[in-house]
Amino acid sequence: MQRNCIRAADIEGVIDTIKTEIASEEEAEKQPAVKKQFCILVSDPKGELEGKDFVGWLLQIPEDDSPFATEERLLRADYEINITPKGRRLPVKTIAEVCESVPTRIAKEQGVWIKTKEPVYVLRTSGKVPLDELKRKIASETHQENVGFC
Repeated sequence: MQRNCIRAADIEGVIDTIKTEIASEEEAEKQPAVKKQFCILVSDPKGELEGKDFVGWLLQIPEDDSPFATEERLLRADYEINITPKGRRLPVKTIAEVCESVPTRIAKEQGVWIKTKEPVYVLRTSGKVPLDELKRKIASETHQENVGFC
């Protein structure tokens, strides 16, 4: 900048701007990440699952493969871990143990990616949006806000 005959005040202004940008980026990085959890939402339009609690695991498989083969993939991953020396000492016996203890490398070789090691709650939905109830709720909230300001 000095070679291009830029004034010292302009150089200081540019340096100050760079410092402020660096400080704001560092502040943004320091904020802790929000913890999240996975859920599995099951469509139940007939209400057959009402009152029942389920847990499950979030898994991924290749897009072109059938989801019905997912359990078979987990069983193959179980077999692969159980033929290792560690697996012979501590064999994996349940799907829960497969999801918790099978290394990512072995699961990936079988074409399944286990996203949750711990089981998560399965939530059910009727699949319908109750528009009339939403309109009433919004109207009552608007009415309460208007009454509060009178």
